[in-house]
Amino acid sequence: MPRQPSSDRWRIAREARGYTVSAARFQALGKAVRAEWPLDDAYLTVNHGAFGATPKLVLAAQAAWRDRMEAQPSVFMRSILPQALRASAEALAAFLGAEGDDVVFVDNATTGCNAVLRSLALQPGDEILLHGQAYGAVANTARYVAEQAGARIVTAALDFPDPDFAGFASRFAACIGPRTRLAIIDHITSPSALLLPVAEIAASCRAAGVPLLVDGAHGPGQTEIDLQALDADYYVGNCHKWLAAPKGCAFLWTRRDRQAGLHPTTVSHGFGGGYLSEFDWTGTRDATAQLAIQSALSFHERLGGAGLRRRNIALAQEAGALLAAELGTTFGNAGHAVAMAMVRLPLEGVPLTKAYATSLRGRLLDEFQTDAPLHAHPSGIWLRVSAHAYNELDDYAQLAGHCRRLVETI
Repeated sequence: MPRQPSSDRWRIAREARGYTVSAARFQALGKAVRAEWPLDDAYLTVNHGAFGATPKLVLAAQAAWRDRMEAQPSVFMRSILPQALRASAEALAAFLGAEGDDVVFVDNATTGCNAVLRSLALQPGDEILLHGQAYGAVANTARYVAEQAGARIVTAALDFPDPDFAGFASRFAACIGPRTRLAIIDHITSPSALLLPVAEIAASCRAAGVPLLVDGAHGPGQTEIDLQALDADYYVGNCHKWLAAPKGCAFLWTRRDRQAGLHPTTVSHGFGGGYLSEFDWTGTRDATAQLAIQSALSFHERLGGAGLRRRNIALAQEAGALLAAELGTTFGNAGHAVAMAMVRLPLEGVPLTKAYATSLRGRLLDEFQTDAPLHAHPSGIWLRVSAHAYNELDDYAQLAGHCRRLVETI
């Protein structure tokens, strides 16, 4: 029997639990829906990609779960949580084009990457393959695990701006060797907002017999995902970012044949009981962020679902073009189908270091009441902005003014 399209499975999964979404859609976004979030109007919010922002309705759903937990903790932990967690995993899996038994919850994408990396049985001389713009926390974990075992890190170069993706995919594949034990690729890079050719890289890794971990921290809710079609070995993703779930809601998907031998970072009573047993219970914790994922998915659909994702990408493209024109610089990821834009600040002769970029970001927050990541690349200091449902083009016009005033003081 052919597999149903992921959108159909998502609808069926919701209906099976009596969990439906109103047919009504928001007719307007931007300022028209900003009140759906508890955002402080004293700040200009253009950095959804960093920590997300959770809508009031989703926070209310989380609070309802927490109230239910605290009403009788023993009953909740023993009789309610196990089934509720699996129901949440089923709903999320349907959205991701996956099966529920292959999805477990983790606190964040970095935690999921740690689980995979720390489950490796590395030997001296083994290799872990990264790329030049891997997320810092994940690169650090890979380096730590490699150092403990006497293994080494191999890095495939990734240019920014103007990446040559065909060349990059070839370079990445060429870095796979007989001692490569794991390859790690970002779905969307954090320091440069590039949508990487994960399908081509997954195919290269399969051909070489090397397991692939996709760091999809920015994937869910920003780009289309079908995990079974992608057929990587592991995929981690955050739900608190583009799906606007509460903080502490992320997932690890593992292909069925890779689940044996994979362990959470905290080993608890489920050890030896299999993938779900080990990950679903790692000790007493507040899982209400993960139980609220169905509310977050519902809200995402209410905002437009795939239409919202397309709208956010288009707004990010407009924002990048506006900022580059206003600042007289470069739009570094123009044409990429992501809801983030990279724009170089018009600075010359400044230190191209993480510390300097971080200091400028602090000034944006302290002096101009706005936050946007600033990344140091060999070509300059680059501003990363995000576009979500509550944003509109005027937000980035305001940001351009703040950036001009900041640059004038340097």
